[in-house]
Amino acid sequence: MKRTLTRGLMNVLPMAISLWLFWSLFVSLDGLGVLLLELLGIDIHVRGEGFILVGLLVFVVGLAFSVSPIAWLYAWIERQLMRFPLFKSVYGSIRDIASLMNRDGKPKQQKTVLVKQANGGFVVGFIMTDKPPRPLLDALPEGDWVPVLFQLSYQMAGVTSLVKREDLIPVDWSFEEAMRFNLTAGISQTPNGRSDPGQA
Repeated sequence: MKRTLTRGLMNVLPMAISLWLFWSLFVSLDGLGVLLLELLGIDIHVRGEGFILVGLLVFVVGLAFSVSPIAWLYAWIERQLMRFPLFKSVYGSIRDIASLMNRDGKPKQQKTVLVKQANGGFVVGFIMTDKPPRPLLDALPEGDWVPVLFQLSYQMAGVTSLVKREDLIPVDWSFEEAMRFNLTAGISQTPNGRSDPGQA
């Protein structure tokens, strides 16, 4: 009975939590949209109207940023706000994460590699960029150094280490699948090395 209950939880819980998170996001955005409509004097209460409004606003903002003057003005405001250290730290981190997630139309620089450890084992890492910051290159010994991210299991945090390119073993594995492998400590995988959506 205990095994059956555990099996049921393992199958139902991920789906239930995922649906709950998406529903919570939907309700929050819908509430924000309804609030905007009420501020405009529009009193229509239909489930989803606020969510549609927020979606349309985001789409319009996306179109607006394709216009040079608006993009320039936003960049200027961004530069002024970045003068404040606390805002710079918080906003910069969020912007970097958003940039990592939104890679449409951009060359995917992230490459999956294996790095040999002192005990003879290997760890999965990711080359995030081929161009380390100049201060780091100036401080390091001569060589072709690249930043390699070692993802920590069950969290988005990781450790970035500078490794010589010659010490890396390239792996024909997509960034998304390898990231999923690391995040789940190797649980989410199939015999051929491809992620199995049914096991996530």
